[in-house]
Amino acid sequence: MVLTFGIYPGGLLGDDKGIVHPTRPDLPDRITGALDALQGRAATLTVRAYRPFAASVTPPEPPTPADPLAYLERGRRLDLVLPFREPSGRLDGWPEFVREAVRTHGPHLASVQICEEPNADLPVLDGSIPNVVDALVQGVVAAKQEARDLGHPVAVGFNAVPTFDPADAFWTKLAASADARFLDSLDYVGLDFFPDVFRPIAPDRLAEAVTTVLTAFRRTDLPKAGIPDTVAIRVCENGWPTGPDRPEQRQAAVLETIVRTVSALAADLNVDGYSFFALRDADSGADGLFHRFGLLHDDYTPKPAFATYRRLIDELSAPAAIPAR
Repeated sequence: MVLTFGIYPGGLLGDDKGIVHPTRPDLPDRITGALDALQGRAATLTVRAYRPFAASVTPPEPPTPADPLAYLERGRRLDLVLPFREPSGRLDGWPEFVREAVRTHGPHLASVQICEEPNADLPVLDGSIPNVVDALVQGVVAAKQEARDLGHPVAVGFNAVPTFDPADAFWTKLAASADARFLDSLDYVGLDFFPDVFRPIAPDRLAEAVTTVLTAFRRTDLPKAGIPDTVAIRVCENGWPTGPDRPEQRQAAVLETIVRTVSALAADLNVDGYSFFALRDADSGADGLFHRFGLLHDDYTPKPAFATYRRLIDELSAPAAIPAR
């Protein structure tokens, strides 16, 4: 089964305390060059971007990257994430925000992800926001309806993190709200997971761990919400940071193992895509775990994993069509 690959090209990210700002600005020419190199002969590469909704927050959280459309060359499409970050949980203006985003970016969209990790109750993630399940359901329906009205073939979905607690209530809460309109609007469910980052995993157990997590997501978590096997799953965020005691060669090896494992499971579990987080480091000189997820250093020079991802994309994605002579 052919996968669609993607990457987040911005420097700004969130950690367990708040927003991490990159030490160097986005350089569009350098980013475009890196995306061209990663894409190689592939027909497309999705560009992941985040545009949060928080009506009562001043100043608002910035979108990132600032101008993702600048990177949509050579058939690349936008993987747009719309986090629900309104602290009050009020839904006023939220459905229209979603519809407006689809109208604005529609011709460039590969997919729209509604909410960001709504089952993760952490300060920088949507699972900490009241009414997030209602926002998720309303957002998916609004996005799909707008895309259909405009005639844009946009995949609409949401993402989640692995559930290790059987008593986790997110999926049962979603099941109570997931009516026929929601299920009819849902094209995919994404998984954000970072094996061997927060919980160490021995190299010879990594493929097994990835298989266990993806299989549980498909066979255990999604059925709790009544989501059928016909709805695709995809890896929306996966990465492995370098740094002290985290060698760059190991990042390349982890990436190789995870992508090949995902590819091997794709047909059985209906996995349609994989996106890496992130293109470049926020700060290559920092010791923090969240600062060095990039395939590139913060000065845009490559780590070994950059070549690894380029090779995997070339091997496992659909090639661009050859023009007829």
